[in-house]
Amino acid sequence: MTGVPASAAGSGSVARTKRSAPAQVSLWNIANILTMLRLLLVPAFVMLMLAQGGHDPAWRSLAWAAFSIAMITDLFDGELARRRNLVTDFGKIADPIADKAIMGAALICLSALGDLSWWVTGVILARELGITLMRFWVIRHGVIPASRGGKMKTLAQGIAVGMYILALTGPLATLRWWVMAVAVALTVGTALDYVRQAVVLRRAGLAAENGATETGSTGNERAGNERAGNERAGNERAGNERAGNEQAENEQAVREEQAHG
Repeated sequence: MTGVPASAAGSGSVARTKRSAPAQVSLWNIANILTMLRLLLVPAFVMLMLAQGGHDPAWRSLAWAAFSIAMITDLFDGELARRRNLVTDFGKIADPIADKAIMGAALICLSALGDLSWWVTGVILARELGITLMRFWVIRHGVIPASRGGKMKTLAQGIAVGMYILALTGPLATLRWWVMAVAVALTVGTALDYVRQAVVLRRAGLAAENGATETGSTGNERAGNERAGNERAGNERAGNERAGNEQAENEQAVREEQAHG
């Protein structure tokens, strides 16, 4: 006897069940709001970047501010989503789109204004698009984790592009060329590493699938052999029974002939 009515005990169980049920994450959380802010900053950045012909230092400074805010929000939204359990389907899709949109817009604007060679823009954008497609190519075998080199690449790209957005002259203009060279080297190097990881991951996945198929085929063969063995044993038993019946009938006929004779 606990002294607790059955109805109260039942309601307590229901209450515990309700509390243990996972709460649905709202779309309007801080992580998604930062992602949406970064998406909205893309057209604003382009307008600031191209204002007054695209070479006015004041407008370029405002464009740099918009780009910097976008890059800073990129550092925080994913971390907030993971730490506070705010991961949503919208965030999974919108976050990488926002990252590539702001970087792609900056690179294209710089090349269109003649401040950055088109081949640099082409290498960086081709790498980002190629790695994204490659992730989808191997996603059924596993997920390629973000490496430390990839994070360094993102940081180097952000610093280099930010320096090119500003109207720098003198030693700083020379320094930004070297920073961009480091960013391009990291871009190519990490791309090759991701390709290696994707090939290894795909081979391992295919080997596991082939092993499972072979195991299933071996099991089917064993089952088929067992069925064939059982059928042969059944046929042998049936044959023995028929032979026994025929022998019994012959013996009975002999006895009957002897009795009549």
